[in-house]
Amino acid sequence: MFAEERHQLITSLVSSHGRVSVTDLAERFDITTETVRRDLATLEADGVLRRVHGGAVSADRSSTIEANISERLERGQEAKQRLARAALKLIPAGAGSIILDAGSTTGALAELLTDRPNAASLAVITSAVPIAATLAGNNNIALELLGGRVRGLTRAAVGHSTVEALRSLRPDIAFIGTNGIAADFGLSTPDPEEAAVKAAMVRAAQRVVVLADASKLGTEALVQFASLDQIDALITDGTLSPELASALAEAQVEVVLV
Repeated sequence: MFAEERHQLITSLVSSHGRVSVTDLAERFDITTETVRRDLATLEADGVLRRVHGGAVSADRSSTIEANISERLERGQEAKQRLARAALKLIPAGAGSIILDAGSTTGALAELLTDRPNAASLAVITSAVPIAATLAGNNNIALELLGGRVRGLTRAAVGHSTVEALRSLRPDIAFIGTNGIAADFGLSTPDPEEAAVKAAMVRAAQRVVVLADASKLGTEALVQFASLDQIDALITDGTLSPELASALAEAQVEVVLV
């Protein structure tokens, strides 16, 4: 196979999967890892992808790039629904308390909460204005919206007052979204203020459940907000790399594949 053909196939793989691995590409094309790295360097110079440890990611997956909530709502609706349904099963039938982090997948979970049949009263704490709007007025839900400055991009409360409010709370479960989850870097997000709120949610909850679609696996954003040993379960629709699977197992994280 000519180099140009490989470059086209690598470009297609990055476009469809968001990330490629040096070792996987070497096996796929029956070439050396050194040749793969030269291919990736060429494609990076052309602006097609960005090289990271062990492989490459799409060029638009910078550690500081973040889609707004409207864009997120339009992406991967079917996957978000599967993750949300799996998360719903982890909420006890009796009364309890949960945190819903800001995000489109946790937003899908909020939608499901409004339809729970014969549900006992559930206390829901959130920093997300859209989630609060979804749940407001539901007689089976005791809603608490955390205060703070609302960040326009995600429509979530951030800042010192948001973090401080979480210090006095101890909910049963926190459902957390993330922009990336990686073996060494843990969970991360592009914005420092959102990272501070997520970290406070993780510290507050008795059980931490992370919802991450396939595009988040193996990805690192700018700011770490939790290590893998701080979470209890990961719900995902993606295939874990051996490195990430091993790190999650070592951290005793339950993995729920949907």
